[in-house]
Amino acid sequence: MYHTVFKRLFDLIFSTLVLLAISPILLVAMLWIKLDTPGPVFFLQERLGLNGNIFKVIKFRTMTHKPREVHHQVFQNDPEVTRSGSFLRKTKIDELPQFINVVFGDMSVVGPRPCLPVVRSKYRSVDSEKRFTVKPGVTSLAGVKGSIYLTWVEKFYYDRIYAENIKFTNDLKIIFKTVLVVFLGEKRFLEKPKLD
Repeated sequence: MYHTVFKRLFDLIFSTLVLLAISPILLVAMLWIKLDTPGPVFFLQERLGLNGNIFKVIKFRTMTHKPREVHHQVFQNDPEVTRSGSFLRKTKIDELPQFINVVFGDMSVVGPRPCLPVVRSKYRSVDSEKRFTVKPGVTSLAGVKGSIYLTWVEKFYYDRIYAENIKFTNDLKIIFKTVLVVFLGEKRFLEKPKLD
């Protein structure tokens, strides 16, 4: 019942309240990005959502503005990460515009993180396909288990576990733990799954 009806209602209410509450933070971030480096404030990128459908995820731009063909995990010390971008990434503020995606219905507050199409084609498995049975999320189970320190296979494992156990209480736990991750860092919560 929660998955089919109340999760969308929760997403709308929660995201609207969050966007209203953090609007001053969003405005300051937008101004800082414009003053820091030339280029747009927002970074739009095609990602895979529910049923593998493509949508454009909204994030604050955290890197220098130039065309890129290679997709790889970007860490804090990457030379292309801007000064403002480094702070926005560390505090997860760069992810906050995705609550707009939630309001539009492309994403959920909690769900597997939306991946690039190339990732699906490269790492296709039972676990990776299970993640497309639910909407992608602003935060995820994998996100509070180590996130960038996990391999794609490990992330997909956690995505499957989440997709098979969607409950309101589980979403609340992930949201609460996400706050802790923001303040204490992802590495502190690293939990590698035991894969067969």
